[in-house]
Amino acid sequence: MSRPILEVIALGPEDAVAAEAGGADRLELVSDMASDGLTPDLATFTAVRDAVTIPVRVMLRATDGFAAGGAAALTALCERARALRAEGAREFVLGFLTDDGRADLAAVTALADAVGPDARWTFHRALDHAADRDAVRKQLADQPGLDTYLTAGSASGVDDGLATLCGEAARGDEPGYEPRILVGGGLRLKHVPVLREAGITAFHIGGAARPSGWDGRVDATAVRGWREALDG
Repeated sequence: MSRPILEVIALGPEDAVAAEAGGADRLELVSDMASDGLTPDLATFTAVRDAVTIPVRVMLRATDGFAAGGAAALTALCERARALRAEGAREFVLGFLTDDGRADLAAVTALADAVGPDARWTFHRALDHAADRDAVRKQLADQPGLDTYLTAGSASGVDDGLATLCGEAARGDEPGYEPRILVGGGLRLKHVPVLREAGITAFHIGGAARPSGWDGRVDATAVRGWREALDG
């Protein structure tokens, strides 16, 4: 069995270095966790890019919530995506819903076009807030570059979404279910054995990597504890 992926949220280069030292395989780079993670500025991305050797997935999100905003807001976000791409970003995180809880295909397609066909990207926890998870997966089945869903299985977190996650993992050969499941959102160490048994191979932590809370930095020792649990 291949080594499970451990992705850690980073807010800057100090977080990134500590996460890599603790055994993280990938970073999700964001700003403003008070808004659940927004697009970082170019200077932060370049500093992180230069500080680590592991892949960095950059959040593309301008405001709290799962709406892309109007045409002007989407255009501005696409411009930021292209600027990040020009600075070397090759992996991204995005996800938008319409008012009725369906995938916002116009916004998703615009951003996928902006980052280019060779970019890899995660559809984030918008999936957990969709009106119909299965419908969203099928809407996005043909999107180039989509290789991962970040999900807790429920809007309220992994405790309530565990059965959904395990059920979706069993459907990996069905259309819309091929992207890797990356579990995050209230993930705790006690969930790992059940998820691993279900065949889930990717795990995402944020607060769990920060013993001092979001006002503190990523702690390499905390990350290492997760690395050891996943590899055990």
